[in-house]
Amino acid sequence: MTTLRRLWCEAKRYWPYFTTAAVALLIITAVNLWTPLVIKYILTILRTGDSQTRIIETVSKWSLILLGAYLLRTCAQFAARYYSHVGGWQLVAHMRTVTYNHLQKLSLRFFHDKQTGQLLSRTVNDNANLENLAAHAIPDALANILLFAGVTVMLFTQNAKLALFALLPIPFLIYMVIRFNTVIRPALRKAQAKLGDLNAVVQENLSGIKEVQIFTQEERESRRVHHSAWDYTTGVLFALKKTAFYHPVIELLGSAGSLAVIWYGARMVVIDQILTPEEIVAFLLYLSMFYGPITQTGNIIEAIQTSFAGAERVFEVLDTEPDIQDRPKARSLAKVSGEIRFEDVSFYYNPGEMILEHISFQIRPGETLALVGPTGVGKTTIASLIPRFYDPVAGRIFIDGQDLRDIRLESLRSQISLVLQDVFLFNGTIAENIQYGAPGTSQSQIIEAAQHARAHDFILQFPDGYQTRIGERGVKLSGGQKQRLAIARALLRQTPILILDEATSAVDSETEAQIQSALKDLIRNRTTVIIAHRLSTIREANQILVLNDRGIAECGKHEDLLAKDGLYAKLCKIQFREGIA
Repeated sequence: MTTLRRLWCEAKRYWPYFTTAAVALLIITAVNLWTPLVIKYILTILRTGDSQTRIIETVSKWSLILLGAYLLRTCAQFAARYYSHVGGWQLVAHMRTVTYNHLQKLSLRFFHDKQTGQLLSRTVNDNANLENLAAHAIPDALANILLFAGVTVMLFTQNAKLALFALLPIPFLIYMVIRFNTVIRPALRKAQAKLGDLNAVVQENLSGIKEVQIFTQEERESRRVHHSAWDYTTGVLFALKKTAFYHPVIELLGSAGSLAVIWYGARMVVIDQILTPEEIVAFLLYLSMFYGPITQTGNIIEAIQTSFAGAERVFEVLDTEPDIQDRPKARSLAKVSGEIRFEDVSFYYNPGEMILEHISFQIRPGETLALVGPTGVGKTTIASLIPRFYDPVAGRIFIDGQDLRDIRLESLRSQISLVLQDVFLFNGTIAENIQYGAPGTSQSQIIEAAQHARAHDFILQFPDGYQTRIGERGVKLSGGQKQRLAIARALLRQTPILILDEATSAVDSETEAQIQSALKDLIRNRTTVIIAHRLSTIREANQILVLNDRGIAECGKHEDLLAKDGLYAKLCKIQFREGIA
């Protein structure tokens, strides 16, 4: 009921469609309940002593009335089916958007142990099941309840003794329906989870198809997909096995009830002579509608349980509270000068596995801070704390003297441009990707940013230039080309704070020198945080932090750190000796 209430809160915005479908269902039920009475009346007329002409006229008139009722029922059936589908699919589109929007609010910590395919399955597949709930299961359940209640009244109105006889199978039917509900729900939920696993495997393999092919692991990955596909199939077949057993049993009970009524009704007509043939015909017509709602209950419950299994998986996502969110009185920032200060900051991804401990430093507006050190000491983590992808577990971070937690996230991140080592580009044109962080910028501004990033020349080599579509994740571009587009994208935003995480790692020495010469002018009036393994790229930084063992080992300018002959000097010697500095 909790799940149903939550779904109703989301679905009620589409009440005109569902209301229209509900009214249509009432009309359908009314026609179905009225029809046997008309047929009974027509049969009664045939037994009167009126003239043939009178009988034919009366039968013709009521036949036309009945035809009109059937036409009305046909129109109502169209309205019920169509508008329930309209409301159902609009609910699906709404819930997919709500789920995606919520996922966007969750911090990177949430995604650490989540497979993209699983989240995709919850956003797309599980929400799609809600259409079956809104357009089929609930309308069918409502129609069956109305029909069952109406038919029960009509049966007792026609013949109470025969109606009581018709109720004999009901306890057994109710038991079977409850039993079916208890058994089928876990099976369907498990099948839904297996579908999510299958989506995850396929999505992961398609994303890494290059690695699969280069390491010749096609057979291995085919086996993974095969096993996952059959796990899902096994789960579905297990649920269908339960369904295949319970549905026939439920129908058997309904049929047995009908046979019992026919046997007893025949006795009442032939032996007791307390029931006329037209009355038994009308009773049997009602009886055919009486067991229908009960025997269909299994199908309806199956559809409802499938939908609820998907809805529960969706609500699990929606119930996940973002651990990074605006405080109630968080405020927006005007254009900042770019002062950044870490004050005794500590951080871990998993409790007991500290990454940073008691980190304190300050970057003045327009200065460049370089973060260096061995792999895994927290350089990228520090950079990720500035735009609040994570919050420190202790300590505070300030921009222009304001605690990051007191600043609205959207406002904070609008002040920062970021270039990552692992560049992500969208399946669009080159111009669209450069413009992604600054919508509304002109073509001339896009070209200027590309020129500063030394991307303009290679862009013009494509037949469509800036309108070249680059494929998913920029598959048509080299690593160096993708990084230069990412740099152009960051530069176009013109933000006061710039973060470069190994931004030149995938370019050759000549291209790197070109980019560095462009960056000299561009970072002059920006607060810049650079993470680089190539120490030659950070010689002119105003401040270099050398990280080691969760803390700051050394701090100073390039020349000062060399003079100390510490960890930084050691790293420089290794790189110069290997010819990569």
